[in-house]
Amino acid sequence: MSPSNHLPTFNMKVVVQETGLKPDTLRAWERRYGVPNPERTPGGHRLYSQHEIDLLKWLVARQDEGMSISHAVELWQQLESEGQNPLLTMETAVSETTLPNVTGEQVDELREAWIEACLAFDEYRAQHLLARAFALFSIETVCYQVLQQGLNEIGEGWYEGTVSVQQEHFASALALRQLEALLVAMPAPTRNGRILVACPPTELHTFAPLMISLMLRRQGWDVVYLGANVPLERLEASVEQIKPQLVILSAQTLTAAGHTLPLAQKLAELGVPLAFGGAVFNQIEQTVESIPGHFLGETLAQVPQTVEKLIQTTPAAGKAKKPGKAYQEAYKHFIERRSAIDAHLHVTPSLLEMPTALLSNTNKELSDNIEAALRLGDMAMVEANLDWVKGLLLSNHTRLTEALLQHYLQQYHEAVKTVMDDEKAAPILDWFAQLD
Repeated sequence: MSPSNHLPTFNMKVVVQETGLKPDTLRAWERRYGVPNPERTPGGHRLYSQHEIDLLKWLVARQDEGMSISHAVELWQQLESEGQNPLLTMETAVSETTLPNVTGEQVDELREAWIEACLAFDEYRAQHLLARAFALFSIETVCYQVLQQGLNEIGEGWYEGTVSVQQEHFASALALRQLEALLVAMPAPTRNGRILVACPPTELHTFAPLMISLMLRRQGWDVVYLGANVPLERLEASVEQIKPQLVILSAQTLTAAGHTLPLAQKLAELGVPLAFGGAVFNQIEQTVESIPGHFLGETLAQVPQTVEKLIQTTPAAGKAKKPGKAYQEAYKHFIERRSAIDAHLHVTPSLLEMPTALLSNTNKELSDNIEAALRLGDMAMVEANLDWVKGLLLSNHTRLTEALLQHYLQQYHEAVKTVMDDEKAAPILDWFAQLD
């Protein structure tokens, strides 16, 4: 292999375009499996080599064949340890994946132009560009390559501090309206059976479930889309009325994943198959093991095939990892004492310099994550979110500094020790202790 293939040359934007993987997935794989292993510029931006792009395509191909990402990484490492080149050993390694990944310059230029129009709040131009894209390419290509990848790039810009929250919201609103219009225009279902798609409580991000609904409708399925933030009792009533063959839940945050668990348990009681997915399940692997149901995969483009297999074969859902007694007790006790922890932090002298609204929001974010992690049975889930928050702080989204965040965590730890019973709070205290 040419040494030039290993030169760090390409930024994350190029890798996303080449592989179809989302930035969150790339970062999660890097953190969890050590691949890819990009170098950093002096400014902290990732640079990838052609070899790493080929490796990522190889891993995606293995996933499309049904292999888990962890096993795919192990296979790559095993082949390399045996002196083999995985890219040559398996001829299908860099073949076309199931993603409708158009690499032509036209679609790339349309996406970039659409992003520019959104960032300029130019709705007329953004809509004109989408109309042109739909005239040239399939619905799948435009949805995946323009809308989804475009929003991913805008979201990455927001995370890095180069895109404002108003710009991100404007682009998301345009994309959602487009998906809703396409969904309304779909012809009547041609296949028997119904699929219910919804978001669990607190989940307000609806791009992914709308995309899923649209792509399943494109395949002739009768899809009932319930939207964001669906309470348990409403979902149960809808299931009893609709009688779906499959329920799909989409969660993007750890808090939403925590709320997915009781929905999954209720569906299991009712004997209704569940499939689930979303960013949080890609970023925090342990969450997948905590939900009784079928994981949809790490990319939206995998969903139609996965759903097809689930409905045709109706396999039994894998057993979820049940939280131990200590976690169940800690969860109940934390719910009881959560408001007392918040009150304690608001009168902690060393935190009085923080604006009240910022302190309240930070308390809520961390407490929501702790509550979800306790419910799911693994406090380590909170740590992955902390890494994300630290990255956000470096982009100056808040007036918090990393040093102040560390101090805040220490004070939260002290608040837990003060207002909670040590024995009942053991999982929380143990987790905070290993952070110190």
